[in-house]
Amino acid sequence: MSPGLHLSDSVLAGASSAARRSVDYLVSRQHEEGYWWGYLTADSTLESDYILMQLWLHAPVSGVWNPPTRNLVDAAANSILARQLPDGGFNIYLLGPAEISATIKAYFALKLAGIPMDDPRMARAKNKIRELGGIEAGNSYVKINLSLFNLFPREHTPSVPPEMFLLGNFIYQMSSWTRAIVLPLAVVHAMNPSRPVPAGFNLQELFVGTDPGLSRTAKQSSTRSFFLFADKVLKLWERYGSSKVRQHAIRKIEKWVVERTHYSDGLAAIYPSMQYAVMMLDLLGYGPTHPDRIEAEKQFEALMVNEKGQFFFQPCYSVVWDTAIAAFALGESGMAPKQALARCSDWLLTKEVRRKGDWSVKRPKTEPSGWYFEFANEFYPDIDDTAMVLLALKKSEGSNSSAQQAAVRRALAWILDMQGSDGGWAAFDVDNNWEFLSEVPFADHNAMLDPSCPDITGRVIEALVAQGVSPSHAAIRRGCEYLVKTQEAEGSWYGRWGVAYIYGTFLALRGLQAAGESDREAHVLRGGEWLRAAQNADGGWGESCASYENNRFVAGPSTASQTAWAVLGLIAGGDVTSESLMRGVEFLTRTQRADGGWDEDQTTGTGFPKVFYLSYHMYRDSFPLLALSEFTKSQRER
Repeated sequence: MSPGLHLSDSVLAGASSAARRSVDYLVSRQHEEGYWWGYLTADSTLESDYILMQLWLHAPVSGVWNPPTRNLVDAAANSILARQLPDGGFNIYLLGPAEISATIKAYFALKLAGIPMDDPRMARAKNKIRELGGIEAGNSYVKINLSLFNLFPREHTPSVPPEMFLLGNFIYQMSSWTRAIVLPLAVVHAMNPSRPVPAGFNLQELFVGTDPGLSRTAKQSSTRSFFLFADKVLKLWERYGSSKVRQHAIRKIEKWVVERTHYSDGLAAIYPSMQYAVMMLDLLGYGPTHPDRIEAEKQFEALMVNEKGQFFFQPCYSVVWDTAIAAFALGESGMAPKQALARCSDWLLTKEVRRKGDWSVKRPKTEPSGWYFEFANEFYPDIDDTAMVLLALKKSEGSNSSAQQAAVRRALAWILDMQGSDGGWAAFDVDNNWEFLSEVPFADHNAMLDPSCPDITGRVIEALVAQGVSPSHAAIRRGCEYLVKTQEAEGSWYGRWGVAYIYGTFLALRGLQAAGESDREAHVLRGGEWLRAAQNADGGWGESCASYENNRFVAGPSTASQTAWAVLGLIAGGDVTSESLMRGVEFLTRTQRADGGWDEDQTTGTGFPKVFYLSYHMYRDSFPLLALSEFTKSQRER
């Protein structure tokens, strides 16, 4: 087919109609307060860890759970079993293979819930665990959790020393989420609780070898060897070191944790840190009636969804994020009711951070601003959310224009100050890139650091320019240089927070476009060519989480969100006429539901690459609207 005037005309008509339906659908989903909020879901490990928490808080007497706990444990077990693979294992993303740590957690939880050992599902899970290397092959957090109940030898778990808190600003060289997880865990681990399990309960059938110690590899880096040696030293310190120093560190961490549960929906407002915070408070003597303990448990339990036959835990709330993306897409469409966008802006302005958090350790003179991800998380505004909110506020005006302008000015100054020395932007911190820390034995969650990444950098550049920062500004030019130097050899960009290269490429290209980069530049052309080459036969785009395992693009079934990202990337790269673009838009219009939304089963969000993935239930609706709106605009401007 030729450059396709007839085709583009018909595609434009379909896209315009689909966009109108999408606008109506999204507007109907707005909450009265002005925000949008969809579920954020993950794999079965959250439900498995919940059963572990019930064992911690409500250990069954003579192996029998009390009735209220029994009902919740049964619901969690059923939720876990519903996701078991035919081979007996449990995966961490849809269509992915069985993953050892998720499968160990599930087996432990199901056995604790009372699923009989002669149940074929348990037999298959046990066999799969042994096939994958046994309990010894689980990650550090699996081993540490089990060691708290004497189900894994403590001497073979990595040490998590609370004394690290006393090493100046060392903890702020870890990513914010690692910091919030590891510090309460360090207290729990140091107190060596040895919590009870039902009589006769053990996991001996999952051990396949005689050495459950810390893993070593044939080709081991000198840094890894050093940390393994240091771990041995720490274990000697645990036996013979100063208890006074340890208690001082524990009390410092206690104060730090409790402080960060204020003005937040739990510690860092994320599931793992909230879980360990509850356990820590329990061990430190905060009884069930203590206000801090009550609040910590309340916030943890609030992540539970138990309704309409569904039971699952959300890893956190994504409300600010969902709201900003939906508002930006609606604003770009030009068809959203002004009142809906005004209510959204007013709500977003109430969520601006106005107190200093962990980020201020490296930026002590910067005025607080920015937005967090959840309903409340004052210590942890993030750069990606702030950029997305700035884009949304550009498309909508609230009831107090001067207040909105002041918030935007503060946020621009904050986000400019958060640029890294490499020219890029990270999620929560600046220059959080001590690579050697990834070799620490308890760092196998693959997210010890928070370095700059192309996806956030692209979005930040787009937001800064949209809000009036000149493309010639030094920060914009440095950001563009960062994007050019981080382009992959085949033309894509890595996406840290979305799956994966499609996500990174679309955002990098939008950032470069906003900065005024010519679409004739080689790096822009290569990015567009890579997107076209990655298209599926059905006209859509899809990418598997396996891309992270393979360090290269791995195609997956087409999804609404990833197709929208690719369409947006192509347009940003100057492609407004190709057959590839038209087929991508046709995929979106063809797969739209009658009510204006889209279905999407695949996992397209990233928590910790290779370890933990996310499904944002609003991605499937907001991003397609944005893509359709950009497409119709590009065609009318031709």
